[in-house]
Amino acid sequence: MERTGLNDLDAVVAIARRGSFRAAAIDLGMSTTALSHAIGKLEAGLGVRLFNRTTRSVALTDAGRLFVEQVGPALRDIHGALEAVRSQRETPSGTLRINAAAFAAREIISPLVLDFLRRYPEMNVDLVTEGRLVDIVAEGFDLGVRVADLVPSDMIAVSLGRPQRYAVVGSPAYFERHGKPRVPPDLLDHACIRVRLPNGALYRWRFEGRGEAVHVDVRGPITLDEAGLARTAVLEGIGLGFFMEQDVLADIRAGRLVRVLEDWTPPFPGLCLYYPGRRNLSAGLKAFLTSAREFAQGRLSGVAPG
Repeated sequence: MERTGLNDLDAVVAIARRGSFRAAAIDLGMSTTALSHAIGKLEAGLGVRLFNRTTRSVALTDAGRLFVEQVGPALRDIHGALEAVRSQRETPSGTLRINAAAFAAREIISPLVLDFLRRYPEMNVDLVTEGRLVDIVAEGFDLGVRVADLVPSDMIAVSLGRPQRYAVVGSPAYFERHGKPRVPPDLLDHACIRVRLPNGALYRWRFEGRGEAVHVDVRGPITLDEAGLARTAVLEGIGLGFFMEQDVLADIRAGRLVRVLEDWTPPFPGLCLYYPGRRNLSAGLKAFLTSAREFAQGRLSGVAPG
């Protein structure tokens, strides 16, 4: 049997984690064909199948499950040792994988991520956006970016400084036709853009004011699951929308959208960058954390980073 390489072991774990050859191949930076060939070669050498494959699904065999359970922890130790050595490099290099909510990625992409890449040209960033909250360790990410109250308790969090707010907005034309809500329950008499969460549930708009919290199950002609689409519908006057403030601030300032119920949308804890506690951080991760702290301090002081 040929000697099994570290890349082959990483490939097995990646497929098991992602449940898909295609998704794992993207994570590993190789073609699906090359990945399938590598796994087939490994299985032939081992004399057992690690995966049951159909045209629609991939699942671990019993042998594959045993393999991953025993190899996975050893791989983490090996990669930890490699990171410990890389952390001694003075010049950061390599790839950082970051998982973030879409609105969070929009907020940090220019002032933090792109600035970081300009500072450290040997670094690469793989930024993945998705609505669901993932286990960044199990999914192979170095960092996550979420609102503070969603950061898992076993992670080290770095505040990115500025509190967040929601904003309820509508087009001037909409308000000319329908008037403005004065308190959250008034929304039940208005057309609203409904929001579907990643788990399939419909989002209830959340408000806080006058010493009470209010949740409104709004009604409206359209349900969407992406903020950019919802913004388009609101700009077209279809109904009112509920957004992260920074996503519509430019529209409010330009007069394209009008804000209502502002007294009912107080600030709440802002974004945090978070990562697992590791003894030895790579030089690239250390440099990114330093950049993140500078970014946060700049936002609090009103001074742009860089």
